[in-house]
Amino acid sequence: MLNHETHVKIADELHQAGIDRTPVPLLTARYPEMEIEDSYAVQRIWAERQVQAGRRKVGHKIGLTSKAMQDATGIDEPDYGVIFDDQVFESGHVYEWKRYTHPRIEMELAFVLKDELRGPGLNLIDVLRATEYVVPALEVLDSRIEMAGRTITDTISDNAALGSMVLGGRPVTVDEVDLRWVAGVLSRNQEIIETGVAAGVLNHPANGVHWLANRIAEHGDTLEAGEIVLAGSFTRPMWVYEGDTVYADYGPLGTITCRFA
Repeated sequence: MLNHETHVKIADELHQAGIDRTPVPLLTARYPEMEIEDSYAVQRIWAERQVQAGRRKVGHKIGLTSKAMQDATGIDEPDYGVIFDDQVFESGHVYEWKRYTHPRIEMELAFVLKDELRGPGLNLIDVLRATEYVVPALEVLDSRIEMAGRTITDTISDNAALGSMVLGGRPVTVDEVDLRWVAGVLSRNQEIIETGVAAGVLNHPANGVHWLANRIAEHGDTLEAGEIVLAGSFTRPMWVYEGDTVYADYGPLGTITCRFA
């Protein structure tokens, strides 16, 4: 484990990297002894810096929810990050390309909570009871750390690579559809790039939400009523470039679009 002073130093470096839009060198190359709990300590300090700067926390994201991605990164559980108010956009949003360094898009479902979820010991049914509605969402991944050679400890420190998110389509209550079988088709410039089904997220997208609530309970945190929880991607990340238009089709749940100009 790294000491607290090093956690603060890294968090401040990442905070400045977000302002400058310039990725910093790999953390794990500079701190080879860095562990996952170090990364979450850095992330918590970084999140405090964002609140001090005037940003408001509105939710959490969950990543690495597929077995294939966990195997690829050498861990046996998902990861998570924090969502701030200035990271949430509506379908049709036009992104300023220069504000991103390594943008990629994933298809997900977002759970909006009506009740608090306080772990430990929560399960899938607890999540369904606490959910006001579920809505299609795109996650825009980005990086404040250089991409080549990144490890899970780099990614977690970097707020689990969250850049922003786009909400759209048709909100549904948890009993309107079988959430496991929500499917999606992700296109870039009218070319289909990725497809997927929500059961790929831990067999049910709500499973990621109770995992998150139980995990953050270890640090005395809860998922609050009103929070947005990005439940994890059921497609591989799709790279986007300047001038690209993204179109995500969720079938009966509608569509989401965004553009990078």
